[in-house]
Amino acid sequence: MTEGSIGKRIILFAIPIFIGQLFQQLYNTVDSLIVGNLIGSSALAAVSATGTLVFLVIGFFFGFSMGAGVVIAREIGAQDAEATSRAVHTAVAMGLFFSAVITALGVSFSPLMLSLMGTPEAVMPEAVLYLRVYFMGCSGLILYNTFVGILQASGDSRHPLFYLIISSLLNVVLDILFIAVFKMGVDGAALATVISQFVSMLLSLRRLMRSDGLIRISLRKIRVHGKTLRQIVRFGLPTAVQGSIIDLANILIQSYVNSFGKEAMAGVGAYSKLEGFAFLPVIAFSMAMSTFISQNLGAGRKDRMKKGMRFGLTGTVISIELIGLLVFLSAPVLVKAFNSDPEVVRYGVTRAHICALFYCLLGFSNVTSAIMRGLGKPMAPMMTMLICWCAVRVVVFLTIGKIYHEFLLTCWIYPCTWALSSAVYAVLFKVYKKQGVY
Repeated sequence: MTEGSIGKRIILFAIPIFIGQLFQQLYNTVDSLIVGNLIGSSALAAVSATGTLVFLVIGFFFGFSMGAGVVIAREIGAQDAEATSRAVHTAVAMGLFFSAVITALGVSFSPLMLSLMGTPEAVMPEAVLYLRVYFMGCSGLILYNTFVGILQASGDSRHPLFYLIISSLLNVVLDILFIAVFKMGVDGAALATVISQFVSMLLSLRRLMRSDGLIRISLRKIRVHGKTLRQIVRFGLPTAVQGSIIDLANILIQSYVNSFGKEAMAGVGAYSKLEGFAFLPVIAFSMAMSTFISQNLGAGRKDRMKKGMRFGLTGTVISIELIGLLVFLSAPVLVKAFNSDPEVVRYGVTRAHICALFYCLLGFSNVTSAIMRGLGKPMAPMMTMLICWCAVRVVVFLTIGKIYHEFLLTCWIYPCTWALSSAVYAVLFKVYKKQGVY
């Protein structure tokens, strides 16, 4: 990342991430397609209701994982073998710790969390079952993301792609086997996902244990190194808090959606799968930019950083806006593929038509957040998202939402807060430029 054509390096790094995330989104979507068509709208609503909870609980660890990636990328950029090894093994130790904690909390408190969200009684049993099976196997997902973060910090986005393709195809086969052949319910969909995640995790671990480079994992070296942990916490905690707080606000919005019934839950769940596809360029560019900025900062290449930032921002905004236009035009057909109930389709299309044309704002906010983490400024995106994407949303639903009980409010709140965060980030960029941060 510190040498050669900037655009070529970023694109070649981002493309495997994009394809990998595409396959991941595909197998998540297959879950919903099979559940919605073979089991019914109630089951689709149950699976959709669990999404925000999964992101809330597991997302907190992902923030720490990103912090570890920033530290590892900097040490690689500085060519410090010992410091890189400490960061790698500390990250793995944290992954093991969080796996145990999240599994215990998730399995124990699934009914309580769903109840607090106002999940309708009609879908509660299936939602609890799906969530508990998912959390029982969440260690596969957590450790997979830990290992992939290490690989990507070293500039390797190709092998994670191979492993994700394998697990995605396996998930599709297991979905069909468990639900269509064995006639299992939502637990079959959750079990298929869990098994697939463990396969990809084991493949990633095998790659790291056989690596000849700075990122080689040795099981006997897995431990927490205090100084390295403090660095990871410095970068990772703000991102972890940022993600969890935003997901907490989204749980409030999901609770509001739940009040409109299972059709609204299923329709919004179907749209969320479409938005997941639209978001793929943002994920790819964000991961690429975080690694690019971190390695070049570690190597002292500020001139290269600036050019890379401009390229990443432009590529993100243009690509996601084009996809947003496609989602806007094709929403009726795409939502109907999940469930043909006219009410389900109406709710999903309404959300798509309001949000899709504003994806450029969503893309700008997220890739800017990734750039700031790479620059060593993790508190700025945390506070921006905390205020714009959390506090504002919560206040709106606790005030206007009490008086104006309309589904449209759950739609417009997103582009409005995306616009607010984009404006704040634009100001921060100017401030940091004056301060000589980049």
